[in-house]
Amino acid sequence: MPVAEQPSEVAEASATDTLILRELGQVEYQSTWQRMQTFTDTRDADTPDEIWLLEHEPVYTQGQAGKAEHLLNPGDIPVVQADRGGQVTYHGPGQLVIYLMLNLRRKGLGIRDLVDLMEQSVVALLAEYGVEAYPKPDAPGVYVDQAKICSLGLRVRRGCSFHGLALNLDMDLEPFLRINPCGYAGMAMTQLANLVPGLDRAAASRRLGDILINKIGYTTVLRRTD
Repeated sequence: MPVAEQPSEVAEASATDTLILRELGQVEYQSTWQRMQTFTDTRDADTPDEIWLLEHEPVYTQGQAGKAEHLLNPGDIPVVQADRGGQVTYHGPGQLVIYLMLNLRRKGLGIRDLVDLMEQSVVALLAEYGVEAYPKPDAPGVYVDQAKICSLGLRVRRGCSFHGLALNLDMDLEPFLRINPCGYAGMAMTQLANLVPGLDRAAASRRLGDILINKIGYTTVLRRTD
């Protein structure tokens, strides 16, 4: 894939084919969420799409339909009421979070199309590590041997998506025991490091970003760290 590294190249490529990819490191949840909202509310028809790769400091996020009964014992981990779909989940260091700020109308994608694209991208990544994974039609996400390894949650506003996916790479899974993950009591959670000894977290993160970019179909990618 051709990769443009200079901002001036945005003007030379159409917004439909251009992506800004931001690798943000470990960031706090609420400020990042507010940044997503601001970006979505202020973008216009010519604004390039953005994908953000990051990790969050420990936090539980409750989706719009979230029920308090699924928060069993959050303890000292903060709980944030978010505007994405879905129930409660946990984010923390060692989990790859990918936020997709896409103009779905411009790309000709529906919400179900984007969900399928995210799930199949994760399945493709895990297959490269020799791990057989699959989505479930009745419970969005990606699973390995009945244990959930990737959660999804989206919001669409004015034809544009934000929020995205969370893939467990190499993290402390104990906080998931304090909730009913995604609203399912007793749901088992797993992570790629349990299945792939010596996992290179950074390499896995970059590779999933590349798979998503290819599947969505961008020809110009501008990489940022801010």
